Amino acid sequence: MQDVRQIAKEIVAREGGFVNDPDDPGGATKYGVTIGTARQLGLDKDRDGDVDINDVRALSRSDAEEVFLKHYFVKPGVNRMPYALQASVFDMYVNAGSNAVKILQRLLGQMGHKVTVDGAIGPQTIAAAEAAAAAAPDHLADAYGIARRNYYLSIADKRPKSRKYARSRSGGKGGWIRRAEEFISPRYHLSDEEFQKRVSSWA
Repeated sequence: MQDVRQIAKEIVAREGGFVNDPDDPGGATKYGVTIGTARQLGLDKDRDGDVDINDVRALSRSDAEEVFLKHYFVKPGVNRMPYALQASVFDMYVNAGSNAVKILQRLLGQMGHKVTVDGAIGPQTIAAAEAAAAAAPDHLADAYGIARRNYYLSIADKRPKSRKYARSRSGGKGGWIRRAEEFISPRYHLSDEEFQKRVSSWA
């Protein structure tokens, strides 16, 4: 796995610049930092006493990297996870918050480990992840990546407005799916045919 700061840089690059998509529940976002996060952390970039869309626009890449490293890697405990999982869980935490951990906890439960699905990285989750990683580190990383992909697809199944994030305008894999598959071994990527079959029920 790469240096964690390099991973943060790649997350920022993957998230892209300023967007304010009405179909995105996160609202105004820049480099992956939402207006909600900016308000929560008091990122008053223009020093006018409040945190609004102008402060989101003013965020720099380095601002976003520091937010991610401090609040999405260290604070929730992703840095305490097995090495094989850290990059993917970190990337997913930026994208989906504590749901990143719930996805892992459900997966660990399916693998036979006793884990409470609460979205928090505590001793129980760490112990279960370490046991799973010791048994099959490559399998665990791929399994988590596949679980991420399934999570994105399930959101799109239930929320038509989110389908544009899972399927591109040309009908191929959208950003969510490509993002998940960056952390999955190529042999487990969906083929174009498999992807089309999976999303065939979408309008």
